[in-house]
Amino acid sequence: MAKVEVMSSEMVVPADETPRGSIWLSNLDLAGRRGYTPTVYFFHPNGDPSFFSAESMKDSLARTLVAFYPLAGRLGLSRAGRVQVDCTAEGVVFVTAKSEHYTLEELMNEFVPCGEMRDLLVPPTPAPNPPCALLFVQVTRLRCGGVVLGQAMHHSIVDARGAALFFETWASISRGAGTPPVQPCFDHTLLAARPARERAVLYDHVEYKQEPEPVDPVSAATYASAMFRMSKAQVGALKARCAGTSTFRAVVALAWQCVCRARALPASAETRLYSMVDMRARLEPALPAGYFGNAVIRTSVTATVGEVVSSPVVHAARLVRAVTSQGNEHARSLVDYLEGVDTMNLPRCGISRTHLRAISWMGMSMSDSDFGWGAPAFMGPALMYYSGFVYVMNAPGKDGALALVLSLEPESMPEFRKVFADELARLQV
Repeated sequence: MAKVEVMSSEMVVPADETPRGSIWLSNLDLAGRRGYTPTVYFFHPNGDPSFFSAESMKDSLARTLVAFYPLAGRLGLSRAGRVQVDCTAEGVVFVTAKSEHYTLEELMNEFVPCGEMRDLLVPPTPAPNPPCALLFVQVTRLRCGGVVLGQAMHHSIVDARGAALFFETWASISRGAGTPPVQPCFDHTLLAARPARERAVLYDHVEYKQEPEPVDPVSAATYASAMFRMSKAQVGALKARCAGTSTFRAVVALAWQCVCRARALPASAETRLYSMVDMRARLEPALPAGYFGNAVIRTSVTATVGEVVSSPVVHAARLVRAVTSQGNEHARSLVDYLEGVDTMNLPRCGISRTHLRAISWMGMSMSDSDFGWGAPAFMGPALMYYSGFVYVMNAPGKDGALALVLSLEPESMPEFRKVFADELARLQV
């Protein structure tokens, strides 16, 4: 794969004075994956001489960091050894690069989330442990004049929705806004465990426990990745088969069936589908719209492979619906449960070969990431973390299509391509 040429790398600090001190992180922050989440935004050239100029991007980033000042700090430790954010205003890493090899269309046609793409389009990051920077940004100019904006943000301080809020705010300020459209909230104590005498762990929370058979992190990290497009008509036909369930649940149910078939798992084997649920609006009271932290919880449902593959897809979709409808008590129970465990020993390195983990990025509006030169043609993850991971997101374009981004064992991917294509063909009948 062609390499990019790095032109510069520097620190961008907040444009004005910002608060100092530390920010306490919740159990949901500490229970997440300890690492950086790399994403990429692809932008078509528009002929403007100032198109993604380094100076304008650094200027708007510096002004955005005034509101999002924790990102300019460092991951730190309290005196008790608990991970926190130290608000030091040291800045974020900003890299400019160029590639004479790719046009935007060529890169988008070749793009799949993988280590090579991450290394090409996102700055290298250090070990994700204190002390470390929290945000790395790279602007890569392509041969055609198009740009890829790549970033890696530390997952311990924010989830995908919070990260999207930062980039939408940066885009808004780049377009000329004087203040953030939504004020960020850094009060992670809103997700603190209840006092000891009031704690109530009402659920098993198996998703936060080690599997009976430990997952080999080396094997889990070996995967093939691919993107699959579902047209608006195909999505509509699938939803019609899964009446009463959401688009995400219907698409994930179909992917679950196809993955089980592609892996040629025995009918008696147990398969678990993990999902992530955003609890911002489900808590009582709801979190502020600008909550900047981790507010998602893991949920899961189990079934036998035979049940998943031999039943109509609506059955799997309803199984998913049943475990992605949790409310306040489930979230509070989880936070209380995590208060009594060592979060450093929670499972993070992968999942069993019979399981699947699904995440929705469908709610991320690309139009809100317009930095003043047009909305991105596509945004998505730059990397898949292990085998058995699936994202459902908006596909490039404005035709209502969806993209299914999947990582799978290399030996299973060819069969998945076949069975998934067969299912999509049936949806067009």
